[in-house]
Parts: sequence; C-alpha cells; structure tokens
Amino acid sequence: MFKPILLEAHNPGPMTGAGNNTYLLVASNRDAAMVDAGVGEPRHLAALDRALADRQARLDRVLVTHGHADHASGAPVIASAWPAAAFAKHPWPDVDARYGVDWQPLADGDVVMVGGDPLTVLHTPGHSPDHLVFWHEPSRTAFTGDLVVDGSSVMIDWSHGGNLEQYLAALERLRGLEPRLLLPSHGQAIADPERVLIAYLEHRRQRERQVLAALRAGDATVQAITESIYDGLEPALTAAARENVRAHLEKLKAEGRAVDEHGRWRM
Repeated sequence: MFKPILLEAHNPGPMTGAGNNTYLLVASNRDAAMVDAGVGEPRHLAALDRALADRQARLDRVLVTHGHADHASGAPVIASAWPAAAFAKHPWPDVDARYGVDWQPLADGDVVMVGGDPLTVLHTPGHSPDHLVFWHEPSRTAFTGDLVVDGSSVMIDWSHGGNLEQYLAALERLRGLEPRLLLPSHGQAIADPERVLIAYLEHRRQRERQVLAALRAGDATVQAITESIYDGLEPALTAAARENVRAHLEKLKAEGRAVDEHGRWRM
C-alpha cells in the first residue's frame, strides 16, 4: 500500500514557496487518509477527487501536521465534500476552533492505521506548539510537515508559540530514527535525511553565533539584530526573520546567556 500520492495544494507565496504538499495514502481495502488539508483551493480538491475515484477509494481521515492556515484551513471544505472523513491533529485550542471541524486529538506515540499500515504520531513542537510528524516505521518514511524544507529554512514563530529549543530537540529526535525518506509539506522529497538534518542543526548554531556577535557589537533590539544578520532580505520575509531572531534570543535567555530589559537585549 505504502505509495504516497503527492497532491499539490496550489497556494504559492512568500511564506509557502511553490505551495504546500499534501499526501494521499490509499490502503488495499480502499480506505484512504490524507496528510494535511491544504487551503481548499479548487484544483487541490479536484485532484483529490480524481485520485480517490481512480482507485475507487473513500476518504477516511485527514491527518494534519499542525494548525497553520496553509496546512489546516482546507479542512472545512474537505469536510463538506467528504462528510464521512474524520479530521485529526494535536490539540492547539486557540487555533483549532478557527476551522469549524470536529478535531480528533492525536498525542505522541499514538498509532493511526491506514488499512494495515501503521503511522506513528510524533509530537515535534518548535515550529508550532502542536506540530506533528507521522512516522511509517516499515519504510522508514516520515511525513515531516514544516520541520524541514530542503534548500530553505523554517520559521520559528515565537509570537505564536514557536520555541527554538523544542525545535532543535525535534530535529534530533527525527535524526535518531534514522529515516530513509522525508516527505515535507514544502519542497521536494528528501532522500538523504541525514545530510539535511545535520545542515539544519548547523544552520541554527550559525544563527546563534550571529545573534551573539550582534549583541556583543551593541545591537540591542530584535529589529537591529535582524538587520545586522539578514542584510538585503526581501521585505515580505522580514517579519519571519524577526520571529527567528526573537526565538534565538529567548533560547539564550532561558540558558542564562542573554537578558531582556524591556525590549532591549544584552549579553
């Protein structure tokens, strides 16, 4: 059964790149599950309908990696088109209520069966408090949501529950599983996970060194540190860069290496 079908969500943009990936899994008994819900774009829904019809399958459930709009906002449209489908994610109450579906809760260690295939739920917070990875042990494949994107980096949205320390722990946890294939929600499939995960960890260490250097140079605000590190950044990405910087500063603060004095930071 385990041949994930890539269905593009058709939502390109500054923060989503070419757009989101969703993945349809169809079991031999014709039950089907989809990882992530997209945004309700008609071409995505049409592709889902065709994929199910071609396989004479029924959409049994939608497993959402986290509550950000590009992953979850398509849920009500899908629920209207496929009313028998169940929707499941890790709870994030303040966000979940926006989407108007009855979310089934998923917790770390849960196993979701798609036909005879198990998907193990891994709670991997950091990018968001509710972030999940779905792990298929038999093939050593991980549906990684926004944990990694090959060739790019991931925003740690501190203002909305992001946490850099948790994010780094999630990367290490995934690396420890020794996956063979990562299927992210953005970008291409990753066939060399070890390379990408090591690069992600080193990227964050490099950013931390840059933040510390900026503090030593007297840059005392998130804005000033962002400008010193992300010189020439596209304006559309500036807010995300500030969130990353704040996440690094909060990590340093938690470790006793930086102090926040009413919005002005120092070593």
